[in-house]
Amino acid sequence: MTLPETTQLAGRRRARANGWAGNALRFLVIIVTTYLGLLAVTFFIGRVIPIDPVLAILGDRAPAHVVERTRELLGFNKPLYQQFYIYVRDALTGNFGTSVLTTNPVMTDIRRVFPATLELATFGTIIGSLIGVPLGVLAAVKRGSIADQIVRVIGLVGYSVPIFWLALLSLLLFYARLKWVAFPGRIDIVYEYSFTPVTGLYLIDSAWQGQWDVFRDVFRHIILPASLLGYFSLAYISRMTRSFMLNELAQEYIVAARAKGLSESRIIWAHALRNAAVPLVTVIALSYAGLLEGSVLTETVFAWPGLGLYITNSLQNADMNAVLGGTIVIGSVFIAINILSDLLYRTLDPRTRAR
Repeated sequence: MTLPETTQLAGRRRARANGWAGNALRFLVIIVTTYLGLLAVTFFIGRVIPIDPVLAILGDRAPAHVVERTRELLGFNKPLYQQFYIYVRDALTGNFGTSVLTTNPVMTDIRRVFPATLELATFGTIIGSLIGVPLGVLAAVKRGSIADQIVRVIGLVGYSVPIFWLALLSLLLFYARLKWVAFPGRIDIVYEYSFTPVTGLYLIDSAWQGQWDVFRDVFRHIILPASLLGYFSLAYISRMTRSFMLNELAQEYIVAARAKGLSESRIIWAHALRNAAVPLVTVIALSYAGLLEGSVLTETVFAWPGLGLYITNSLQNADMNAVLGGTIVIGSVFIAINILSDLLYRTLDPRTRAR
Protein backbone atom coordinates (compact mmCIF):
# COMPACT_ATOMS: atom_id res chain seq x y z
CA MET A 1 0.00 0.00 0.00
CA THR A 2 1.40 3.37 -1.00
CA LEU A 3 1.85 6.29 1.39
CA PRO A 4 -1.07 8.35 -0.02
CA GLU A 5 -3.36 5.33 0.28
CA THR A 6 -2.26 4.74 3.88
CA THR A 7 -2.84 8.39 4.73
CA GLN A 8 -6.25 8.32 3.11
CA LEU A 9 -7.22 5.14 5.01
CA ALA A 10 -6.10 6.65 8.32
CA GLY A 11 -8.13 9.78 7.54
CA ARG A 12 -11.26 7.72 6.92
CA ARG A 13 -10.73 5.84 10.19
CA ARG A 14 -10.32 9.10 12.11
CA ALA A 15 -13.46 10.50 10.48
CA ARG A 16 -15.39 7.33 11.35
CA ALA A 17 -14.15 7.46 14.95
CA ASN A 18 -15.05 11.13 15.21
CA GLY A 19 -18.50 10.35 13.84
CA TRP A 20 -19.03 7.61 16.43
CA ALA A 21 -17.83 9.90 19.21
CA GLY A 22 -20.13 12.68 18.03
CA ASN A 23 -23.12 10.33 17.87
CA ALA A 24 -22.35 8.98 21.34
CA LEU A 25 -22.08 12.51 22.73
CA ARG A 26 -25.38 13.57 21.15
CA PHE A 27 -26.99 10.39 22.46
CA LEU A 28 -25.74 11.12 25.97
CA VAL A 29 -26.95 14.74 25.82
CA ILE A 30 -30.42 13.56 24.75
CA ILE A 31 -30.58 11.06 27.62
CA VAL A 32 -29.48 13.58 30.25
CA THR A 33 -31.77 16.29 28.92
CA THR A 34 -34.78 13.95 28.80
CA TYR A 35 -34.21 12.68 32.31
CA LEU A 36 -33.71 16.18 33.71
CA GLY A 37 -36.93 17.20 31.97
CA LEU A 38 -38.73 14.28 33.62
CA LEU A 39 -37.37 15.29 37.04
CA ALA A 40 -38.30 18.92 36.45
CA VAL A 41 -41.89 18.04 35.50
CA THR A 42 -42.40 15.77 38.52
CA PHE A 43 -40.76 18.33 40.84
CA PHE A 44 -43.02 21.20 39.79
CA ILE A 45 -46.10 18.98 39.83
CA GLY A 46 -45.26 18.15 43.44
CA ARG A 47 -45.01 21.86 44.25
CA VAL A 48 -48.12 23.18 42.49
CA ILE A 49 -50.68 20.62 43.70
CA PRO A 50 -52.76 21.83 46.66
CA ILE A 51 -51.31 19.26 49.07
CA ASP A 52 -48.77 20.21 51.75
CA PRO A 53 -46.29 17.30 51.92
CA VAL A 54 -45.39 18.17 55.51
CA LEU A 55 -49.02 18.09 56.65
CA ALA A 56 -49.50 14.86 54.71
CA ILE A 57 -46.74 13.34 56.85
CA LEU A 58 -47.60 14.87 60.23
CA GLY A 59 -51.35 15.35 59.95
CA ASP A 60 -53.50 18.46 60.23
CA ARG A 61 -53.32 18.57 64.04
CA ALA A 62 -49.54 18.67 64.35
CA PRO A 63 -48.16 21.58 66.43
CA ALA A 64 -46.88 24.55 64.46
CA HIS A 65 -43.32 24.23 65.75
CA VAL A 66 -43.21 20.57 64.71
CA VAL A 67 -44.48 21.50 61.24
CA GLU A 68 -41.84 24.21 60.85
CA ARG A 69 -39.08 21.90 62.13
CA THR A 70 -40.10 19.15 59.70
CA ARG A 71 -40.31 21.66 56.87
CA GLU A 72 -36.77 22.77 57.68
CA LEU A 73 -35.46 19.18 57.89
CA LEU A 74 -36.99 18.34 54.51
CA GLY A 75 -35.62 21.50 52.92
CA PHE A 76 -39.01 23.01 52.00
CA ASN A 77 -37.99 26.35 53.53
CA LYS A 78 -35.14 26.79 51.03
CA PRO A 79 -35.31 28.62 47.68
CA LEU A 80 -36.91 26.70 44.84
CA TYR A 81 -33.66 26.13 42.92
CA GLN A 82 -32.03 24.60 46.01
CA GLN A 83 -35.07 22.35 46.51
CA PHE A 84 -34.77 21.21 42.90
CA TYR A 85 -31.07 20.45 43.35
CA ILE A 86 -31.82 18.34 46.45
CA TYR A 87 -34.68 16.63 44.58
CA VAL A 88 -32.44 15.71 41.62
CA ARG A 89 -29.63 14.55 43.91
CA ASP A 90 -31.95 12.30 45.91
CA ALA A 91 -33.68 10.96 42.79
CA LEU A 92 -30.36 9.99 41.19
CA THR A 93 -29.50 7.97 44.31
CA GLY A 94 -32.93 6.31 44.43
CA ASN A 95 -34.09 8.27 47.47
CA PHE A 96 -37.73 9.27 46.95
CA GLY A 97 -38.54 9.77 50.60
CA THR A 98 -40.85 7.75 52.82
CA SER A 99 -44.35 6.63 51.89
CA VAL A 100 -47.03 8.04 54.15
CA LEU A 101 -49.30 5.11 53.35
CA THR A 102 -46.89 2.25 54.12
CA THR A 103 -44.22 4.09 56.23
CA ASN A 104 -41.59 2.36 54.09
CA PRO A 105 -39.00 4.04 51.87
CA VAL A 106 -40.69 4.59 48.51
CA MET A 107 -37.91 2.74 46.67
CA THR A 108 -38.47 -0.30 48.89
CA ASP A 109 -42.15 -0.33 47.99
CA ILE A 110 -41.37 0.09 44.29
CA ARG A 111 -38.95 -2.85 44.37
CA ARG A 112 -41.73 -4.92 45.88
CA VAL A 113 -44.53 -4.01 43.44
CA PHE A 114 -42.68 -3.41 40.17
CA PRO A 115 -42.05 -7.11 39.34
CA ALA A 116 -45.83 -7.64 39.22
CA THR A 117 -46.22 -4.88 36.62
CA LEU A 118 -43.19 -6.15 34.72
CA GLU A 119 -44.60 -9.68 34.56
CA LEU A 120 -48.05 -8.50 33.49
CA ALA A 121 -46.72 -6.15 30.78
CA THR A 122 -44.26 -8.76 29.48
CA PHE A 123 -46.96 -11.42 29.21
CA GLY A 124 -49.28 -8.94 27.50
CA THR A 125 -46.59 -7.91 25.00
CA ILE A 126 -45.84 -11.55 24.16
CA ILE A 127 -49.52 -12.19 23.48
CA GLY A 128 -49.87 -9.03 21.42
CA SER A 129 -46.75 -9.75 19.37
CA LEU A 130 -47.44 -13.43 18.69
CA ILE A 131 -50.95 -12.65 17.44
CA GLY A 132 -50.54 -9.09 16.14
CA VAL A 133 -47.64 -9.73 13.76
CA PRO A 134 -49.31 -12.64 11.86
CA LEU A 135 -52.57 -10.69 11.70
CA GLY A 136 -50.75 -7.68 10.27
CA VAL A 137 -49.02 -9.85 7.69
CA LEU A 138 -52.33 -11.48 6.75
CA ALA A 139 -54.01 -8.08 6.34
CA ALA A 140 -51.20 -6.82 4.11
CA VAL A 141 -51.10 -9.93 1.92
CA LYS A 142 -54.92 -9.99 1.61
CA ARG A 143 -55.24 -6.23 1.19
CA GLY A 144 -58.81 -5.15 0.48
CA SER A 145 -60.26 -8.57 1.29
CA ILE A 146 -62.65 -9.57 4.07
CA ALA A 147 -59.70 -10.79 6.14
CA ASP A 148 -58.08 -7.38 5.87
CA GLN A 149 -61.30 -5.66 6.93
CA ILE A 150 -61.68 -7.98 9.93
CA VAL A 151 -58.13 -7.30 11.11
CA ARG A 152 -58.64 -3.55 10.75
CA VAL A 153 -61.92 -3.71 12.70
CA ILE A 154 -60.16 -5.69 15.47
CA GLY A 155 -57.53 -2.99 15.65
CA LEU A 156 -60.12 -0.20 15.62
CA VAL A 157 -62.02 -1.78 18.52
CA GLY A 158 -58.76 -2.14 20.41
CA TYR A 159 -58.11 1.58 20.02
CA SER A 160 -61.68 2.69 20.74
CA VAL A 161 -63.03 0.61 23.63
CA PRO A 162 -62.04 1.83 27.14
CA ILE A 163 -59.92 -0.81 28.81
CA PHE A 164 -61.66 -0.57 32.19
CA TRP A 165 -65.05 -1.24 30.55
CA LEU A 166 -63.71 -4.24 28.65
CA ALA A 167 -62.01 -5.47 31.86
CA LEU A 168 -65.27 -5.36 33.81
CA LEU A 169 -67.13 -7.21 31.05
CA SER A 170 -64.37 -9.81 30.90
CA LEU A 171 -64.57 -10.38 34.65
CA LEU A 172 -68.35 -10.74 34.42
CA LEU A 173 -68.10 -13.29 31.61
CA PHE A 174 -64.95 -15.32 32.26
CA TYR A 175 -64.92 -15.22 36.08
CA ALA A 176 -68.48 -14.73 37.31
CA ARG A 177 -70.28 -16.76 34.64
CA LEU A 178 -67.88 -19.26 33.07
CA LYS A 179 -65.44 -19.68 36.01
CA TRP A 180 -62.53 -20.01 33.56
CA VAL A 181 -60.20 -17.64 35.40
CA ALA A 182 -59.35 -16.99 39.03
CA PHE A 183 -60.54 -14.21 41.30
CA PRO A 184 -58.87 -10.79 40.83
CA GLY A 185 -55.45 -10.63 42.42
CA ARG A 186 -52.10 -12.19 41.70
CA ILE A 187 -52.15 -15.44 43.67
CA ASP A 188 -54.64 -17.39 45.76
CA ILE A 189 -54.43 -16.86 49.50
CA VAL A 190 -53.81 -20.60 49.91
CA TYR A 191 -50.39 -20.21 48.24
CA GLU A 192 -49.61 -16.63 49.27
CA TYR A 193 -47.79 -17.57 52.47
CA SER A 194 -46.42 -20.95 51.42
CA PHE A 195 -44.80 -19.74 48.20
CA THR A 196 -41.52 -17.81 48.49
CA PRO A 197 -40.75 -15.74 45.36
CA VAL A 198 -37.14 -15.03 44.45
CA THR A 199 -37.25 -12.64 41.51
CA GLY A 200 -40.77 -11.39 42.13
CA LEU A 201 -41.89 -12.87 38.80
CA TYR A 202 -44.28 -15.52 40.07
CA LEU A 203 -44.54 -17.56 36.87
CA ILE A 204 -40.76 -17.90 36.59
CA ASP A 205 -40.23 -18.48 40.31
CA SER A 206 -42.91 -21.16 40.63
CA ALA A 207 -41.69 -23.00 37.51
CA TRP A 208 -38.06 -22.77 38.65
CA GLN A 209 -38.96 -24.18 42.07
CA GLY A 210 -41.08 -26.92 40.52
CA GLN A 211 -44.27 -25.78 42.29
CA TRP A 212 -46.58 -26.46 39.39
CA ASP A 213 -49.75 -26.07 41.45
CA VAL A 214 -48.64 -22.51 42.25
CA PHE A 215 -47.74 -21.99 38.58
CA ARG A 216 -51.23 -23.02 37.45
CA ASP A 217 -52.84 -20.76 40.04
CA VAL A 218 -50.68 -17.76 39.04
CA PHE A 219 -51.42 -18.45 35.37
CA ARG A 220 -55.19 -18.47 36.04
CA HIS A 221 -54.83 -15.07 37.71
CA ILE A 222 -52.65 -13.43 35.07
CA ILE A 223 -54.14 -14.77 31.86
CA LEU A 224 -57.19 -12.44 31.73
CA PRO A 225 -55.51 -9.08 32.52
CA ALA A 226 -52.52 -10.02 30.34
CA SER A 227 -54.85 -10.94 27.48
CA LEU A 228 -56.59 -7.57 27.73
CA LEU A 229 -53.28 -5.72 27.65
CA GLY A 230 -52.18 -8.02 24.85
CA TYR A 231 -55.31 -7.13 22.88
CA PHE A 232 -54.57 -3.42 23.07
CA SER A 233 -50.95 -4.11 22.17
CA LEU A 234 -52.16 -6.32 19.30
CA ALA A 235 -54.23 -3.46 17.89
CA TYR A 236 -51.16 -1.26 17.56
CA ILE A 237 -48.72 -3.96 16.44
CA SER A 238 -51.04 -5.43 13.78
CA ARG A 239 -51.73 -2.00 12.28
CA MET A 240 -48.03 -1.11 12.11
CA THR A 241 -47.11 -4.57 10.77
CA ARG A 242 -49.69 -4.16 8.00
CA SER A 243 -48.26 -0.77 7.09
CA PHE A 244 -44.65 -2.00 7.05
CA MET A 245 -45.54 -5.10 5.02
CA LEU A 246 -47.47 -3.10 2.43
CA ASN A 247 -44.42 -0.91 1.97
CA GLU A 248 -42.10 -3.92 1.57
CA LEU A 249 -44.41 -5.81 -0.77
CA ALA A 250 -44.37 -2.81 -3.11
CA GLN A 251 -40.56 -2.86 -3.42
CA GLU A 252 -38.72 -3.98 -6.55
CA TYR A 253 -36.89 -6.85 -4.86
CA ILE A 254 -40.27 -8.54 -4.26
CA VAL A 255 -41.03 -8.34 -7.99
CA ALA A 256 -37.59 -9.79 -8.72
CA ALA A 257 -38.12 -12.62 -6.22
CA ARG A 258 -41.43 -13.53 -7.85
CA ALA A 259 -39.81 -13.41 -11.28
CA LYS A 260 -37.20 -15.92 -10.07
CA GLY A 261 -40.00 -18.31 -9.14
CA LEU A 262 -39.71 -18.19 -5.35
CA SER A 263 -42.76 -19.41 -3.47
CA GLU A 264 -45.14 -16.77 -2.15
CA SER A 265 -44.74 -17.96 1.45
CA ARG A 266 -40.95 -17.63 1.23
CA ILE A 267 -41.24 -14.16 -0.30
CA ILE A 268 -43.58 -13.02 2.48
CA TRP A 269 -41.95 -14.58 5.54
CA ALA A 270 -38.28 -14.83 4.57
CA HIS A 271 -37.89 -11.58 2.62
CA ALA A 272 -40.65 -9.02 3.20
CA LEU A 273 -41.20 -9.71 6.90
CA ARG A 274 -37.46 -9.89 7.52
CA ASN A 275 -37.00 -6.35 6.22
CA ALA A 276 -40.17 -5.14 7.96
CA ALA A 277 -38.90 -6.58 11.25
CA VAL A 278 -36.31 -3.78 11.57
CA PRO A 279 -38.82 -0.97 12.30
CA LEU A 280 -41.19 -3.49 13.87
CA VAL A 281 -38.71 -4.05 16.72
CA THR A 282 -39.08 -0.40 17.67
CA VAL A 283 -42.88 -0.65 17.51
CA ILE A 284 -42.95 -3.68 19.83
CA ALA A 285 -40.52 -2.00 22.24
CA LEU A 286 -42.66 1.14 22.40
CA SER A 287 -45.77 -0.98 22.87
CA TYR A 288 -44.05 -2.75 25.76
CA ALA A 289 -43.13 0.57 27.35
CA GLY A 290 -46.71 1.74 26.91
CA LEU A 291 -48.02 -1.32 28.77
CA LEU A 292 -45.53 -0.76 31.59
CA GLU A 293 -46.72 2.79 32.11
CA GLY A 294 -50.33 2.42 31.05
CA SER A 295 -51.56 -0.59 33.03
CA VAL A 296 -52.94 1.53 35.90
CA LEU A 297 -56.62 0.93 35.07
CA THR A 298 -56.07 -2.78 34.39
CA GLU A 299 -54.26 -3.25 37.71
CA THR A 300 -57.00 -1.34 39.53
CA VAL A 301 -59.84 -3.41 38.05
CA PHE A 302 -58.08 -6.73 38.61
CA ALA A 303 -56.61 -5.77 42.02
CA TRP A 304 -53.19 -6.56 40.57
CA PRO A 305 -50.57 -5.55 43.17
CA GLY A 306 -48.30 -3.74 40.74
CA LEU A 307 -46.87 -0.26 40.36
CA GLY A 308 -50.04 1.14 38.78
CA LEU A 309 -52.23 0.09 41.71
CA TYR A 310 -49.57 1.37 44.12
CA ILE A 311 -49.59 4.81 42.49
CA THR A 312 -53.41 4.88 42.42
CA ASN A 313 -53.72 4.05 46.12
CA SER A 314 -51.00 6.57 46.96
CA LEU A 315 -52.75 9.30 44.99
CA GLN A 316 -56.04 8.61 46.75
CA ASN A 317 -54.27 9.00 50.10
CA ALA A 318 -52.29 12.14 49.12
CA ASP A 319 -49.02 10.21 49.39
CA MET A 320 -47.11 12.39 46.95
CA ASN A 321 -43.68 10.90 47.66
CA ALA A 322 -44.95 7.55 46.43
CA VAL A 323 -46.80 9.08 43.46
CA LEU A 324 -43.81 11.09 42.26
CA GLY A 325 -41.37 8.24 42.93
CA GLY A 326 -43.49 5.81 40.93
CA THR A 327 -43.86 8.35 38.13
CA ILE A 328 -40.09 8.83 37.94
CA VAL A 329 -39.50 5.08 37.83
CA ILE A 330 -42.05 4.60 35.03
CA GLY A 331 -40.58 7.51 33.10
CA SER A 332 -37.07 6.13 33.57
CA VAL A 333 -38.16 2.72 32.28
CA PHE A 334 -39.81 4.37 29.27
CA ILE A 335 -36.61 6.31 28.51
CA ALA A 336 -34.50 3.14 28.89
CA ILE A 337 -36.73 1.13 26.53
CA ASN A 338 -36.65 3.93 23.97
CA ILE A 339 -32.85 3.95 24.14
CA LEU A 340 -32.72 0.16 23.82
CA SER A 341 -35.08 0.17 20.84
CA ASP A 342 -32.97 2.84 19.15
CA LEU A 343 -29.81 0.79 19.68
CA LEU A 344 -31.53 -2.34 18.35
CA TYR A 345 -32.71 -0.40 15.30
CA ARG A 346 -29.16 0.78 14.63
CA THR A 347 -27.85 -2.75 15.09
CA LEU A 348 -30.38 -4.39 12.78
CA ASP A 349 -30.36 -1.75 10.04
CA PRO A 350 -26.93 -1.40 8.35
CA ARG A 351 -27.98 1.90 6.75
CA THR A 352 -28.13 3.63 10.13
CA ARG A 353 -24.67 2.33 11.06
CA ALA A 354 -23.23 3.74 7.86
CA ARG A 355 -24.39 7.29 8.65
